[in-house]
Amino acid sequence: MTDEPMVVTFGCRLNAFESEVMRQNASGGAPKTIIVNTCAVTAEAERQGRQAIRKLRRQHPDARIVVTGCAAQISPEKFESMPEVTQVLGNMEKLDPVNFQTPVDDRVVLSDIMQVRETAGHLISGFEGRTRAFIEVQQGCDHRCTFCIIPYGRGPSRSVSPERVVEQVRVLVDQGYAELVLTGVDVTSYGGDLPNHPTLGVLVRRILKDVPDLKRLRLSSLDPVELDEELLRAVAEEDRVMPHLHLSVQAGDDMILKRMKRRHLRNDVIEIAKRVRDLRPGIALGADIIAGFPTETDEMFQRSEDLIDEAGITHLHVFPYSARQGTPAARMKRLNGDVVTERAARLRAKGQAAMDRLMQSWVGCQSRVLVEKDGQGFSDHYLPMRVKADAGQVVSATVHKVEDGVLIGGSVTQ
Repeated sequence: MTDEPMVVTFGCRLNAFESEVMRQNASGGAPKTIIVNTCAVTAEAERQGRQAIRKLRRQHPDARIVVTGCAAQISPEKFESMPEVTQVLGNMEKLDPVNFQTPVDDRVVLSDIMQVRETAGHLISGFEGRTRAFIEVQQGCDHRCTFCIIPYGRGPSRSVSPERVVEQVRVLVDQGYAELVLTGVDVTSYGGDLPNHPTLGVLVRRILKDVPDLKRLRLSSLDPVELDEELLRAVAEEDRVMPHLHLSVQAGDDMILKRMKRRHLRNDVIEIAKRVRDLRPGIALGADIIAGFPTETDEMFQRSEDLIDEAGITHLHVFPYSARQGTPAARMKRLNGDVVTERAARLRAKGQAAMDRLMQSWVGCQSRVLVEKDGQGFSDHYLPMRVKADAGQVVSATVHKVEDGVLIGGSVTQ
């Protein structure tokens, strides 16, 4: 490997953003450095991280392997005990260039992230190999869903100032990025800790006003009960806000939602889905749903399955329930593993059927797409689409057919 750092990223879009921060911070620092940015959202994500570390050590026996991210922040001892690991950095320490430019010999460098109250809003010049870029606007979470360990890896909710966000947007647009994605841990809580408490909707409006050259703006996962009025108006009125929203739903049964300590009920999801469709006809909706949460009966699960149709969800992310040590749900009565697996498969099949119907509905219609690589990218509605155009272009084309889960477009127009 070269002396430039290698960064291996697991998990969310926020991790992807932070990996680019680390790539810049570590450039020109300690030679032969490999950074593994871990995820802790499920036990499987942690397992994959450890597996990757072992493989990287076999491939690069002389490299300095630095492990960071949420899994490292929450359970540093698990990675410190691995002989393959050179150093463990906490989620705050990984963003400090000093830890890569002049690394110390301490095996673990990690602080109490629950005491952090500010977010720096790091500027990056671009994303390696991407035409879309992620922008951190918020960090941490003040909620305590019973299944979730992430607040203990990210700390309390804190927001990046609108001025800093706009500055980052300008940098990336000047670098040629056509689409930006606003990301964070609990994005819809944005602004609560800032002067005058600007909402996410206010931030979106300011970005679009202050950076008129930005072509496309997307939002990462949103809490259904925190969608502010200005955000809903922006979705309705701003063509540059893409017609695709992803909601953090988690379940379709009210009792399970209460046991998860979510702040919405089933009907709230149905109502917000109806409202955004009234405001932006044709908008695509996605959702996260956990299969097999402790105490979930067949009837409770059926309500989650039915919600996919009732709320018109087409972009479904299914997570088989994974007990995380230290969370209240881990102490609840769990379901048999085979039941969890079967329910996850049913949800995925239901979601795939909804996606297939949506994609077929686009045949014969014109769709815009941002081409990312090899003539393929994502349409406005976040559907994979292939056209004959160069990477970085935003073009329109009539969809001729669906092939292997991808929309196939014909001749293109700008």
